[in-house]
Amino acid sequence: MKKEETKTAAAPDKQKGSAFHKTVWRWHLYAGLLFAPLLVLLAVTGSVYLFKAEIENVLYQDYYEVPVQGERVAVSEQIDEVSRLYPEAVMTKYRPGESDTRSSEVTITADGESLTVFMDPYTGKRIGELNNEDRIMDKIEEIHGELMAGTLGDRIVELAASWAVVLIVTGLLLWLPKKKNGMAGVLFPRLRKGPKLRRRDLHVVPAVWLSAGLLFLIMTGLPWSGLWGANFQAITTNTGEGYPPSVWVGDAPSSGVETQAIAEVPWAAETLDVPLSSVEGFVPVSLDQVVETAERENIHPSYSVFIPQEPEGVYTLSVFPPKAQDEATMHIDQYSGAVLADYRYDNYGVIGKVVAWGITLHKGSQFGLVNQLVSLFICLGIIFVAISGFYLWWKRKPGTGTGAPAAPALFKTKSFLFIMIGLGILFPLVGLSIVAVWLFDWLVIQRIPSVKKWLNA
Repeated sequence: MKKEETKTAAAPDKQKGSAFHKTVWRWHLYAGLLFAPLLVLLAVTGSVYLFKAEIENVLYQDYYEVPVQGERVAVSEQIDEVSRLYPEAVMTKYRPGESDTRSSEVTITADGESLTVFMDPYTGKRIGELNNEDRIMDKIEEIHGELMAGTLGDRIVELAASWAVVLIVTGLLLWLPKKKNGMAGVLFPRLRKGPKLRRRDLHVVPAVWLSAGLLFLIMTGLPWSGLWGANFQAITTNTGEGYPPSVWVGDAPSSGVETQAIAEVPWAAETLDVPLSSVEGFVPVSLDQVVETAERENIHPSYSVFIPQEPEGVYTLSVFPPKAQDEATMHIDQYSGAVLADYRYDNYGVIGKVVAWGITLHKGSQFGLVNQLVSLFICLGIIFVAISGFYLWWKRKPGTGTGAPAAPALFKTKSFLFIMIGLGILFPLVGLSIVAVWLFDWLVIQRIPSVKKWLNA
């Protein structure tokens, strides 16, 4: 009697485990088929963007490099020359260049186009110009961040990145060893056990090894996204981990405008309130004085100066250095030249510092070539795992149908349901898409037998 009772009790547990496994497998398969192509695109563009500086130094060498010829001319002379060459243009940004052999840049808006004019800082003469719409690496960044489709593209990229987390979680649940048969097929692939096991292991094992790196790239990229990133930044600011009051040097009145609206600044400074200039005398200080202030305050030399466009506007200095600890954002009164706000890495809250490090590591600049090569390895690994996963599915699937295992509805597998609810809360677009999938299943798939049969084949 006891043996029979034990078998009877074990049967439901086995069926329950099988239902859970099939449900996880089903979601992992469909998430992979839908989002793996986008993850490959992000990995390819990310691999290229890791070497942005090196690529641009080759592409624009004639614009970037200048011979050292004694003393530099005043910044105002360079600005005057640009004004003479482009009398109808509006100047928006000045970049002095981070080394003695680097040209300076003046960004202007002329005839509805944004141009960068490269100047020789030793002669004050123009070297050439580039239409900012034609910069190759900016196109790569636009594809990587928003698929060159604006807000819609940003949401699609965020959706793919968020679902990549679901792929990692479901993949690890499928990978968890069921039996203690050593590490073969768990931590290293079985290459001599036949094509089926080899195909399976060449997808699963590399995916496990890469999961931490992929998760890191996802979580360090999401702060730049439009929905998740904006909400995360709002929470960071509201909990006191945003910019602290101590960045204000004086009692400058606030414009009610966030810094990200007038300049490109580090993530932690995007919601920093822009102060107002004093409007005393109505004679702006020269860019020479602003540059002197930057040098005196030891701002990293790769900074840019955003030129005020309004009477009460301020000069904004912003720097995206290779290392997070060199980040800085500074607002300067355009009439008195006084520093109104000086916001640097040391002023960041804990979350701001973590995000700053995450971004420079994500971009491959924090630790130079080693950082680039590690990130490149992860990106190439993502491409391999996606392709091997598709190949594994293609070889396994029947002639018709998707080959997905028949599984109970999501809401009937409570343990997996709780996992998906948790992921849906952490990543709102995942939650919305799960609801959309459930509605589609309920309204369409379950009511059309042929579709239901094909998906469960």
